[in-house]
Amino acid sequence: MTETVPTWFEEAFPILPYQSRRKPAAKQILILLGYDIADQKRLSKVARTCEDFGLRVQYSFFECHLEDDEFDTLWLRPLDLIDEEHDRLVAYRIDARSAANTLTAGTMVCAGKVVCYLI
Repeated sequence: MTETVPTWFEEAFPILPYQSRRKPAAKQILILLGYDIADQKRLSKVARTCEDFGLRVQYSFFECHLEDDEFDTLWLRPLDLIDEEHDRLVAYRIDARSAANTLTAGTMVCAGKVVCYLI
């Protein structure tokens, strides 16, 4: 039996079992942020903004462990980018007790930011 060698892409973005990075700290809450954006340009801007705050767990769904003041910033930044007549932004605040009871199954592509330099 021969073992296949992963490609550079598979090494950079491994398929992993989904696990939340950590439980919210004492003063933090778990924010589930999702969006449905009609325009590709706005969609890219909102996605990049959300990546600054949390872990992408689906294409347009993020988990963010934040304190209240950080949540305000997270909410206002993409809110300034969307067209409220065509787009939707939603955030669910989950307390630490409920977040500890989160169930997950399946795999996901590693959602961490990767910096790559090609020479």
